[in-house]
Amino acid sequence: MGMLTGVGRDAYTHRPVLVEAVLAGLRIRPAGRYVDATFGCGGHSARILEHLEDNGCLLALDRDPGAVQIAQERFRGDTRFAMAHACFSTLGDQITARGWQGRVDGILFDLGVSSPQLDDPSRGFSFTKTGPLDMRMDTSRGKTAAMWLAQAKEDEIIEVLRTFGEERYAPRIARAIVNARKQDPLINTATLASVVAQANPRWERDKHPATRAFQAIRIFINQELNELVAALPQALTALAPVGRLVVMSFHSLEDRIVKQFIRREARGESLPRDLPVMASTFHPRLREMGGVIRADTTEVSENPRARSAVLRIAERVEA
Repeated sequence: MGMLTGVGRDAYTHRPVLVEAVLAGLRIRPAGRYVDATFGCGGHSARILEHLEDNGCLLALDRDPGAVQIAQERFRGDTRFAMAHACFSTLGDQITARGWQGRVDGILFDLGVSSPQLDDPSRGFSFTKTGPLDMRMDTSRGKTAAMWLAQAKEDEIIEVLRTFGEERYAPRIARAIVNARKQDPLINTATLASVVAQANPRWERDKHPATRAFQAIRIFINQELNELVAALPQALTALAPVGRLVVMSFHSLEDRIVKQFIRREARGESLPRDLPVMASTFHPRLREMGGVIRADTTEVSENPRARSAVLRIAERVEA
């Protein structure tokens, strides 16, 4: 978000994805405690606050300094709202500091990159806009994509493209990146997108040839999957009995982690398959609430970014 560069008041009118399904999934109690673990533009937070009374509470987290600034401006003076500049992998610490462990009524994760991050060329997330090759969600720390690509070994680049982008032509693209940086440093998005496109012999008809590569590098730079793996158990511990976990994913790697976590916690302890045990022996901690929810055609036509959204809801089983 670059401290609101290229965002401004447009962030306030941004329409959050699947917002009605999110609100239904959270099943908001007017005096409840809620966490928006990925504040972004604050669209979901704003709608949650509409349903809270004066004694209700909403804690929002975001690692992006620009999101923190939006929150401070948008909800200044609202005593129901608190904002933390933090990765959601520190969720447990944030909850403990407030004395909320085991007392949270609902937690929302809206995963991936936010609209302001994509729309602001200075952030370097988009292959359709020329900007510095940054890609950090937290611009206050860590290596930029340009810094990593300048020194990464070819094998490392291949591994990142395969693991986080599921890019079948990872070796060709990695070799092209290494060859290109020998001529000139890869410091902007347009150059990287061009290098990847020229090296990519085949791609999905409705996607840019650099889509998978940009996704992979972004996920690696921000350690997004590791963050998610760390955060989900912390969210479960934070939830009160019958509290809700609501997670929105935008690609299969994220959704697979969420799906496996919910199903694992819905099964209870993992015991040898042939062990003769009663069903009462298992202690599930979550209950799946329905199946996958996706945006309908109306929402997708109004907001194309909703097309790939996958929403899953689970409820904390009473102890």
